[in-house]
Amino acid sequence: MDKRQPVLELDHVSFTYPGTEQPVLQDVSLKLQKGDFAAVIGSNGSGKSTLCKTFNGLIPHYYTGDFGGEVKWNGESAAGQSVSELSRRMGYVYQDFENQLVRPTVLDDVCFTPLNYGLADYKERGRRALELTGLVGLEGKYIWQLSGGQKHLLALAGALAMDPEVLVIDEPVAQLDPQHARQIYDILRRLNEEQGKTIVVIEHHAEFIAEYCRTVILMDGGSLRWHKPVREALSSVEELLALGIYPPDVTRAAWLLRPGNRTGAHYPLGSREGAGCFIRRRPPEQAEASAATAAAPAETALSAAEKRADRMVRLDGVKLSYRTIHKTLQPVLNGISLELYSGESVALIGNNGAGKSSLMKLIAGIVQPTEGSAEVKGILVNGLPPERLAGIAAYVFQNPEDMFIDDCVRKEIAYYLKARRLSDAEETVERMLHAFRLGGLAERDARLLSGGQQRRVSLAIGAAVRPAVMLLDEPTANLDICAKQEMARVLHTLRSHVETVVIATHDMALAAEWASRIIVMNGGRIIADGSKEEIFTDGRLLRRAGLAETQLMELSRMLGLPRICSSLEEFAAYAEWREGGADHGGSRQAGA
Repeated sequence: MDKRQPVLELDHVSFTYPGTEQPVLQDVSLKLQKGDFAAVIGSNGSGKSTLCKTFNGLIPHYYTGDFGGEVKWNGESAAGQSVSELSRRMGYVYQDFENQLVRPTVLDDVCFTPLNYGLADYKERGRRALELTGLVGLEGKYIWQLSGGQKHLLALAGALAMDPEVLVIDEPVAQLDPQHARQIYDILRRLNEEQGKTIVVIEHHAEFIAEYCRTVILMDGGSLRWHKPVREALSSVEELLALGIYPPDVTRAAWLLRPGNRTGAHYPLGSREGAGCFIRRRPPEQAEASAATAAAPAETALSAAEKRADRMVRLDGVKLSYRTIHKTLQPVLNGISLELYSGESVALIGNNGAGKSSLMKLIAGIVQPTEGSAEVKGILVNGLPPERLAGIAAYVFQNPEDMFIDDCVRKEIAYYLKARRLSDAEETVERMLHAFRLGGLAERDARLLSGGQQRRVSLAIGAAVRPAVMLLDEPTANLDICAKQEMARVLHTLRSHVETVVIATHDMALAAEWASRIIVMNGGRIIADGSKEEIFTDGRLLRRAGLAETQLMELSRMLGLPRICSSLEEFAAYAEWREGGADHGGSRQAGA
């Protein structure tokens, strides 16, 4: 046990929100050592964010309720210290980080907090934070001109401007493409290793935890279940899976394929480790057939004649520009020509700012092309109001709550049906409640549901009008891995209600497992269009588009497997555990 003085200590902390009987934190005792890089994990509702809000006094000073226990900083009680005082010691980047950006320009925003504290060197602090986060040169840019990744970095810079001892980041890679996600974590690693900052991340992506973190804190039902070194933590595969938490794919593959007693075993955490633990084998015919079935797209390719008859969307030389505050035009789409067909499941992938959302909004008639033409089911979209297209092309926003306007789920689904005066509105509502497993939530306010439940409601709203084309913007954003798996099942449900489904996503596993066609965008252009095998075997293409292989894809390539695997079932059909494969230990991540 480490005998050093912890930088932060929770001693039997409990907390219950007003009006509820069940505590959201129950007798939590935790010691966070200086210089740790800790990940807080747990299923939705386990108390992860609530736990971290006790660190800087948001609980109990801002969020009132029944609070018990004690929080200590460097051995001294935090009782009596305000949120303002504690926030000088701890920086916090929230999941909805854009709400932390409060000033019009980059430099104004990063200097805002130290200026509010009356620090004379506020500009020097701000510029130093911009340098740490790689935002030098953007000082005069307006916030709205930044990409999603740059906004996230600016929120981080704002927290760093106070030079805190501890930095907490809630979902560091939510809504970011893989390359921007890695950029965030590389910065956190430098802050941890070079400046000695104590880093805490609330994270669902086990691959990032495995590569960057030192320890893992597991929350379960408001209680702290354990605090372990990262390899020991992520090797607890059976325990984590029982809680709906998914260790890295490579770790689960080793657990699945490794013979003998699994208790206390340490498994590989990354692809390079995994490459030394697995060997390629020629699968028996049954496994070969199973893998081929799992890998095959759900729909067969259409002939040229069928394509002409079943064409749902046709874009011809489409360009889209937005007018900036300086009256200049900012190009977003640069000459897109594209056809989509009935029965297709299409994934749009690419880096932040590639134009994915703009392309879908254009198909739905929410924005109009600057040049070129767009047709949906033979109807010219140019200039047509979006409400005229509502029954043909439905766009589901990245933030589900943007679609909620009534006081319960049933009324949310019914609203659009009644607005269009459809005679079978009530029957359709019941059908959607059943299809999307919302029956038990029908009378609940959609705004108060979990992220995964809100996603299901938004999809039910869109599917209820039975559009020909349904367009979903980041359907798995901000969901834990268990909820993402549920959302993949919901997307399959859509196939029986909608002719063509298009999603924009950074989730490469979802794209590989669900889509029959993958379109890669970069810089407002389509740079590739093909099958999973065509797209994910091209490393240069993925890097150009700001994307990355999943662990199983990378491991498939490293082992020379006959196909790129996107699921454990596929991988298990082509690989087996190497006899004599050793336990892993002694790596940087293994120690607390």
